[in-house]
Amino acid sequence: MLEIKNVYKTFNAGTVNEKVALNGVDLKLEDGDFVTVIGGNGAGKSTMLNAVAGVWPVDMGKILIDGQDVTRLSEHKRARYIGRVFQDPMMGTAATMGIDENLALAARRGTSRTLRTGITKKEHEEYHELLKTLDLGLEDRMTSKVGLLSGGQRQAVTLLMATLKKPRLLLLDEHTAALDPKTAAKVLALSDKIVHEHNLTTLMITHNMKDAIRYGNRLIMMYEGRVVYDVRGEEKAALHVSDLLQRFEQVSDGGFANDRMLLS
Repeated sequence: MLEIKNVYKTFNAGTVNEKVALNGVDLKLEDGDFVTVIGGNGAGKSTMLNAVAGVWPVDMGKILIDGQDVTRLSEHKRARYIGRVFQDPMMGTAATMGIDENLALAARRGTSRTLRTGITKKEHEEYHELLKTLDLGLEDRMTSKVGLLSGGQRQAVTLLMATLKKPRLLLLDEHTAALDPKTAAKVLALSDKIVHEHNLTTLMITHNMKDAIRYGNRLIMMYEGRVVYDVRGEEKAALHVSDLLQRFEQVSDGGFANDRMLLS
C-alpha cells in the first residue's frame, strides 16, 4: 500500500544550515499494516510523513501509494489517497464551522466541495450515528463550532474526518502529543478502534515507547534519516521499553543520553 524507495531529502543544501533529514529511506507497508514510528528529535520521522503527504518534494527516490507513483504529485492531489491527523489539535478542521459542517466537507473529499446545498437529512443522521461512536456526547452538539471543543474532542473529530472516506493511507503525526495523558489514552484507543474496524494502512509517529509497543502490528525506529530497526508480529509483541532503549543506545552511538527523555 505504501512504498518509500531510497528517498533523500536535505534542507538548506550548500549552506551552513544544511540538514540531511532523509538519508536513503526504504520502507514498504502492506495493505492493513499499522506501523508505529519512533526516534529522537531530528531522526526524520515527521519529514518522512511530510514527504509521503507531498508537503515538499524529495531530492531523490520514489514514493508509491497503492502501486501508483505519487512522487511528483502535489500535496492536494495526494490528499485523495491520504487521511492525516496532525499534532496540533487546531489543524485539520475549520474552527469557525460546526461539527456537522466539518464532517460534510470531509465526506465531499475528492469532489468539488461546497456546502451550498446544505447538509441533507440523511447526512445529518449518518453524522449523528458516527459521532455516537466516539462516546463524547458530540452527537448532541453537532452544530457547535469546532473551535469551541477541547483538544481531545477536536482530535477525535479530526480522526473521523480523516477516515470518513476510508483513505488508502492514514498518517498520524504525534496526534496525541498535545493532549493530557488521560485524553491522549482515549484518543489512541479510538484511533486503534477505527484503524482495525476499517483495516486502514497506517503510519503513526509517537515519542512514547509504551504506545509504540502496544499499538500496531509493526514498529520501526529511525535515526539520522534512516530506518535502523524494523520489528513486527510476535517479536514486536514481546518487546519491552528496555529493549527499545538498548537498541536506541546501540544505534545512536553516544546520542542516547540526549534523547532518552524524549523517548521515555
